[in-house]
Amino acid sequence: MIEEPGRVVALDVGAVWVETRRKTTCSGCSAKSGCGQGLMDTLGVREQRGLIRALCDLHLQVGDGVVVGIREDVLLRGAVLVYLLPLIVLMAAASLAAQLSTREPIVILAGLGGFFISWLFVRMRSRRAAADPNLQPVVLRAMLAGPASP
Repeated sequence: MIEEPGRVVALDVGAVWVETRRKTTCSGCSAKSGCGQGLMDTLGVREQRGLIRALCDLHLQVGDGVVVGIREDVLLRGAVLVYLLPLIVLMAAASLAAQLSTREPIVILAGLGGFFISWLFVRMRSRRAAADPNLQPVVLRAMLAGPASP
C-alpha cells in the first residue's frame, strides 16, 4: 500500500476529498539543474497541492489530518495503461503501415490514429474504473491533531 498524508477539505457520501502536498525528489538528484522538473521547482510550481477523492468509513470533519492509501498493483496497472499502452499502439500502428509499404504521411497518420484509438480506450477504461471501489484510494487512518489526553 502506498501511503500519503493529507488534510480533509470536503466531505462526500462514503468518501472525503483530501488535499495532499505534491513532493519531488529534486533535492537529491544530481541532474536537477538540467531537467524540466528542477526548473519547475525553482519557479515554485511544486508548491501546488493535489486533490484526491478517497473512500472513507471513518467519521471525519473538514480539517482533519488523514493518511490516504492506494494499492501498488492498482497504481502500476494505471501507469502502464496511461503511459505505455498509447506508446505501444502508436508504434504498432505505424509499423503495420510501414510494413504495408505505404507512403510516409500514411505511416504518420496510422501512428496518430493508433494513439487516438488507445486514448479512447484509456478514457473508456478510466470511466469504468472510477466506479470500482477496489481501484479507489482509501483513507487508512486519521492522524491526531494534538497531544493525546490521558
